[in-house]
Amino acid sequence: MDITIHAGFLPHNDPEASVAFYRDALGFEVRNDVGYDGMRWITVGPVGKPDTSIVLTPPAADPGITDDERRTIAEMMAKGTYAGLILATTDLDGVFEKVEAAGGEVVQEPVDQPYGVRDCAFRDPAGNMIRIQEQR
Repeated sequence: MDITIHAGFLPHNDPEASVAFYRDALGFEVRNDVGYDGMRWITVGPVGKPDTSIVLTPPAADPGITDDERRTIAEMMAKGTYAGLILATTDLDGVFEKVEAAGGEVVQEPVDQPYGVRDCAFRDPAGNMIRIQEQR
């Protein structure tokens, strides 16, 4: 069986700030930007890797979600506990410096973890936890 991950979804609450983070700080390309009824779905991904994408979505856009659930999602996003992603690079220090210089909210500087990886962490403008691991 040949299955790959094509797209993952992360919520955003400020499309322009999210585009700036993923495009300018992480170097991703914007592949699609679709608006509907005052909302935007933005697809980004690493340059040269068209088969892997992240879709930045309006949180709680599903009409089946209740107002209480929308409030819970907003609270979790604000705390950074709603969604996350792990990225990988061969130049962790270089990526960290670029993202930090672009104003990324540093959660953890590059460090060797006791479980065998070296990584760092940022929060994107929506509060999503973005961990970046070094590929060795």
